[in-house]
Amino acid sequence: MKLLITLCCVLGFSLQSYTQQDAPSPILFIYDASGSMWGQLDGKTKKDIAADVLSSSVEKLPENQQLGLMAYGHRKKGDCNDIEFMVDIKNSNKGSITNAVKDINALGKTPLARSAKLAINTLKVTKTKATIILITDGIESCDGNICDVVSNAKTEGIDFKLHVVGFGLKADETEQLKCAADAGGGNYYDASNALSLSEGLIEATTQTIDQPEGNFSIYATKNGEPVDAWIKATKSGTIEAVDGSRTYRDSGWVYLPPGKYDIAINPLEGTDIPGTSISIEMKEGDVKHETISFDGGTLEVTTTNNGEGWDTLVKMKDVTSGKVVASVRTYSQSKTMEVPAGKYLVTFQALAMNGLETYAEVDNVEVKSNSKTPISHNFKTGIAMIGVQTASGELIDATVNFHEINSNKGVAASRTYTSASNNPRKFLLNPGTYTVKLNTLGIHKGNTKTFTIEVKEGETVSKTITF
Repeated sequence: MKLLITLCCVLGFSLQSYTQQDAPSPILFIYDASGSMWGQLDGKTKKDIAADVLSSSVEKLPENQQLGLMAYGHRKKGDCNDIEFMVDIKNSNKGSITNAVKDINALGKTPLARSAKLAINTLKVTKTKATIILITDGIESCDGNICDVVSNAKTEGIDFKLHVVGFGLKADETEQLKCAADAGGGNYYDASNALSLSEGLIEATTQTIDQPEGNFSIYATKNGEPVDAWIKATKSGTIEAVDGSRTYRDSGWVYLPPGKYDIAINPLEGTDIPGTSISIEMKEGDVKHETISFDGGTLEVTTTNNGEGWDTLVKMKDVTSGKVVASVRTYSQSKTMEVPAGKYLVTFQALAMNGLETYAEVDNVEVKSNSKTPISHNFKTGIAMIGVQTASGELIDATVNFHEINSNKGVAASRTYTSASNNPRKFLLNPGTYTVKLNTLGIHKGNTKTFTIEVKEGETVSKTITF
């Protein structure tokens, strides 16, 4: 859900920026067609995923957006100079990009530095202001350093912004690419699948060279480590969106004109830790930064029945507000919930058992930052087998109702039917004494029987009633 909200917000900002009457500056895609793009993710080649996602992202751009395409590695194996402008940067036909990427083969090497240098020099010669978006699934495999190329170009005063989308890269392969994106005034987007690739491309195509440079940044951490988070800025006291960004485990930037703003920050890495918000005021010339901490700890919960793992719904409630902050179903296994440090009421609702003791609470459970707190609860049950038949052994369909004898509270009800798999009918009950009432159905309708039965922990008690 968080991911869906992020995409909707990004698309909202893109629509806002695309209503400008002036034609936006061109976007040039540098597309990886190296041999490694034949690798697979989720049963599909990275080549096909990238082609589909790029085509889809291009379709979302405004009609007056100029789009160029450069590809490397698509014609020759082992050739570091296999780099080609496939679609001129002055192109405004989206179909030109879509058709080109679908026909690209994946063969060669990964000349990142040479590709970036060729693209930037073209902008320099033509005096074109543009946004460059590099999509790559690998690191430099030829000579050169893309970060140095971008840094030198910026020193020369060439007007461009560079975003890098790393597709399926390992953590230790991203340093040079992050450096290049930072030097190019853009962002590095880490994409591990089609959805995150689409998300990165959508945001990259909205954060163009035409956008004002960010003047407010957020760095989000959790227990001392950087965490990916979504940033959304609205005018103070309203829901009017102004700008949005993601941190991608780095500083996320937004541009805020002079005024007062509410900034919502939500972690995006599979945690139950809730988002937070801050209020700030920006004045002319301000450049501000905030570090947001989502420090939390983990509750490890184990539930059993008679000492064996049991399926249970577990909820954590804030002791002050009573609000549920996290929940999990155990499925007979130990489960964890990551929440802000603090004290909680933990509730347990056992499944597939009946009685007066299928629910339990533990109050003031303390969860500390960057630590795991274990908690467990054991339920107790026994088994009652209730059968209904004639004197000749014919099985009788009947309703069976259990009431706890002291409270007279109904705790279980079912039918025996006339199948040996259900008659006798099995009831899993908390230990105790119960009043059992039978009412026959079908051809034997009209017979009633009431009796008491005691269920003991870990034991099976059987009762067959004959009519």
